[in-house]
Amino acid sequence: MILERLARHDPRLYQIGALASLLLYGMAFLHFDVSAPRVALLIGSVLAAQLLCSRAAGLPSVEVRSALISGLSLCLLLRTNSPLLAVAASFVTVASKFVLRWNGKHVFNPTNFGLVAMMLLTDRVWVSPGQWGTTAFFAFLIACAGILVVRRAARSDVTLAFLGFYAVLLFARSAALGEPLAIPFHRLQSGALLLFAFFMISDPKTTPDSRLGRIFFAMLVATGAAFVQFRLFRTNGLLWSLAFFSLLVPVLDWISPGLRYRWASPDAGVLHFPKGARHEPVPSTSLARIGPFPSRPSRPSVLRVLRGEGGHEAL
Repeated sequence: MILERLARHDPRLYQIGALASLLLYGMAFLHFDVSAPRVALLIGSVLAAQLLCSRAAGLPSVEVRSALISGLSLCLLLRTNSPLLAVAASFVTVASKFVLRWNGKHVFNPTNFGLVAMMLLTDRVWVSPGQWGTTAFFAFLIACAGILVVRRAARSDVTLAFLGFYAVLLFARSAALGEPLAIPFHRLQSGALLLFAFFMISDPKTTPDSRLGRIFFAMLVATGAAFVQFRLFRTNGLLWSLAFFSLLVPVLDWISPGLRYRWASPDAGVLHFPKGARHEPVPSTSLARIGPFPSRPSRPSVLRVLRGEGGHEAL
């Protein structure tokens, strides 16, 4: 009950819990090649980086929750034999939130930028997708935890759109090559894919503000990831694609503006109705607003629904 009340005010508490649970499960049962000292080093580094950057920016407080999300994500994805490079990745990840900004938003998902930047700078940092395994049970575990997070963060549309587009591309390629259906199903049973879809591309601070923009963004990232993997024959296509197309988010926000998401908004992504009002399904917009609702709301246009500005929630 206490956790529910806390999470109702900030969906990041759900995300921290889910990421921490995934990390503990991976270390205990899947034998992740990350040690407890390395976890402590990464978490400590991101907290120190958050403190230094907050002080340098003149902020009155240190946002620990944001730093913990970045640190746990690095623990799950970052692999290097050098403790110094692990610390450097932590500082690059956190610093990107303070330096690379546009119109009050992060340009890149911090963890995505940290991983891509370090892989570009040195060949001693890598991401190992195979560590997750492909069992249906673990895929289901990540999916359940991820659905919980994206519903609280009001970004289930971009996650489901990405998975849908990516699945279509995988099945279309296998059909063109005459491959059995087991191959695309096997590729979709990837813990790394679901972790990316539910915890990285769904970042509400870096995705487009409107629903139409998020769906188009998801299509671009899915197409880019497939191109990198199957045409350029490079690993980590998801990370490269997200980093590249994140540069287009300001353009998408300009073409299709929407409500800006704020973590500090109570019940972000969830609407509560005043006593006596009819409980009709309504969308999770970028910023939930509480107020009196008409008993029979008018049906908005299709474009407004895609933009997330009104209408019934279809996801």
